This record gives sequence, structure tokens and C-alpha cells, in this order.
Amino acid sequence: METGTTTRQKVIAAAANLLATAGRDAVTTRAVATAAGVQPPVIYRFFTDKDGLLDAVAEHTYAAFVAGKQAITPLSDPIDDLRAGWDLAVEFGLSNPALYAMMYGEPRRGIDSPAVQAGMQVLAERIRRLAAAGRLAVDQELAASIIQATARGAVLTWLSLPEPRRDRALLDSLREVMVTAVTSDKPAVQQPGPAGAARALLATLPEQDVLSQAEQVLLHEWLGRLSAGHS
Repeated sequence: METGTTTRQKVIAAAANLLATAGRDAVTTRAVATAAGVQPPVIYRFFTDKDGLLDAVAEHTYAAFVAGKQAITPLSDPIDDLRAGWDLAVEFGLSNPALYAMMYGEPRRGIDSPAVQAGMQVLAERIRRLAAAGRLAVDQELAASIIQATARGAVLTWLSLPEPRRDRALLDSLREVMVTAVTSDKPAVQQPGPAGAARALLATLPEQDVLSQAEQVLLHEWLGRLSAGHS
């Protein structure tokens, strides 16, 4: 016997397929109900309106993508790993154009979703590895913003171009602009000045258990101020 959870999953899968194959306008209550093999009123038992259904579709699709990212073993070189992660994020957008435009063309959608938060954790770990290796040229929050902005900009720009003008060199160039902006050619700890060393130590601070909580808070503040400086 089909459960409520199974029915909900069928509705989401049907809506996701319609969105991917025919675009957002095709995701109507009647079309989704027909594709899922349910009556239209059933949809409103699970979702208050079309926006609620689209939010669920975004969560479902992005969660599958993030789960795949989490299963990938990081590359030994943190900069190569950064490139690989950026490429994965861009490929997700190119493979799901309607969903991506919906997620990032409407800033309010999915910002606080569990899938988006899980994706941010994957990104934060990549940045932490860069900092721990002394290869991060800016603070971690700024790095995350630059990485996200360049990936989203790359996808949305690509999707806005007519097909004859879509050149992979655009994506490769934007990726390298991002890498140049957030990383150092050589480990920052080998360069004069305290900023690089502070970033590296700040990234590994959560792993130590010698300092008390109060000492960690104070050191975190000091390192943050030092890492904002210039080597």
C-alpha cells in the first residue's frame, strides 16, 4: 500500500521531471497530478501552493547533488580540489538550467534549506583545507562569497547566451579568475608577514583541544584580525 511519503515523493519527482523537460511554466497542478498519477487535491495535502512544491523540488534535486559531492574523496592538492568543486557546481547548473535559474534568479528560494546548508559545509571544508595548507589569500568568508559568485555568474551568463556563443573557454577563464582571487601561488606561511600564518592557524584551530573555550574565542578574534592584514 502506498504511503503518504511515497505519494509525496512521486509528486516531487513528477514536478522535477516537468521542470527539467518543459520549464517552469509546465509545472502546473493539473500537469503534475497527471504525471504523478494522483488527483490534483492530493498535491495540496503536501504543499500549500506552487511555490511550496517548487521549493521541495529544489531541495530534492540539490540534496542529491550535494550527497554526490560529499561522497567524492578530496584531491590531495587543495587548489586542484577547489577547481574540481567549482566545476561540479557549474556542471550542476548547466545540467539543470530551469532549476538553477529558479534557485539563484530568486534569491529568497532555498537559502535556508538543509541541502543548501549542507552544500555550504562542503564548500567551507574545501576552503578550510586551503587555509590549513597556507594557500588561502583572503579570509574564509570572502573566499566563499567569491567562489559562489563566480560559479553562479558563470552559469547564469552561459544560460543567457545563444548556443552558438557558448564557449567553454568562458567557464575555464572564470574558474581561473576565482582561483587567482582566493589562493596564493606559494604557501602564505612562507611569505613575510603574519596574515598567511594566521589564516592557516585559524583554519586548524577547531581541531585542537589544549585551549579552554574562552582562550579559543580570544585567539580566534586575534587570528581573525591578523589574517585580515596583508603580508
